[in-house]
Amino acid sequence: MTTTYHAPGFSVDPWDPGYGASLAFEAEMEGSSAALTLDVEIPVLQWRPITPGATTRAPETLLIADGVRRIDARVWVDDPEGGMPAPGIAASYAAGIVRCGEGAEPVAVEVRRGVFTPAKGVADLVAGPVTYTSHEVTGDDDGSLALQQKLTELEVDLALGYRAQTGHDELLVVDGPLRGRTHLANAVGYVKTHHTSYLPPAQSAVVSDLKPGQRTPVFFMGTNWSRYAWYLRLPTISTAPWAGIARCEAGADLSAEDAVELADRVTVALPPMAGVDYKDPRAPQNLVPIGGLEKLLRHRLGDARLLYRALRTAAVAG
Repeated sequence: MTTTYHAPGFSVDPWDPGYGASLAFEAEMEGSSAALTLDVEIPVLQWRPITPGATTRAPETLLIADGVRRIDARVWVDDPEGGMPAPGIAASYAAGIVRCGEGAEPVAVEVRRGVFTPAKGVADLVAGPVTYTSHEVTGDDDGSLALQQKLTELEVDLALGYRAQTGHDELLVVDGPLRGRTHLANAVGYVKTHHTSYLPPAQSAVVSDLKPGQRTPVFFMGTNWSRYAWYLRLPTISTAPWAGIARCEAGADLSAEDAVELADRVTVALPPMAGVDYKDPRAPQNLVPIGGLEKLLRHRLGDARLLYRALRTAAVAG
């Protein structure tokens, strides 16, 4: 159970501060340049919390995809022509899929490793029993962006492979924005932290008014990509304005009616999976299947100290 401490005009967000904030009040929280269509479901002036109808049913099964990444070492790659060495990172990353029905079962897991550097023509890095595949990065990327892109690609590959193997098109919830995964059929992006205030003040107030199991009306937004979106609140006894709030995203190719139906089904499906604070410091937004999958994936990444030692040994041997 989430514990919240109260004082007049004061509340404490249950999200562990070691993970930042569930609602990050940074400069960009002042607003967003996203193009919004707010009357997808109901007129703008009628915006209010929505409770899915009593006949709404959660999917019998759904898939949850997530990934983890870890920088194993910072590296420097020598220039064969005698110039300045190029920086880079050696990283491990893994993705997996959990199938949720009567229980939660991991059905696909894959681990990959890579060395990301702007240096050209770098060979794969062999460090003891593992190999870090070479990836050239461009621009100002220190390797982190390319690493995240490769992780997203791995999540997509796993989802497509699992669906092709089973022949089923179960609802897929991907942890994080739907960006880069909009081509996945029957998929929803699940965003736990909020760095941008997309909605105008009047509609943002509706988010704060949500009770557990309620959602905002569906709206459409476009930045450098387009999608349907809605906010929902997971079970929490906290009175912090955005405690338990998650944003969901769906593909722009849906009809408005299909997007609204999907929003209702997701709003019914996710609350029973909400994390609890004595097990997960990012509860309730970090869903129980996601927390379990992340734990499994981090274990599969291997011992960071052993990998670091193997990388140092490989560097000396080279």
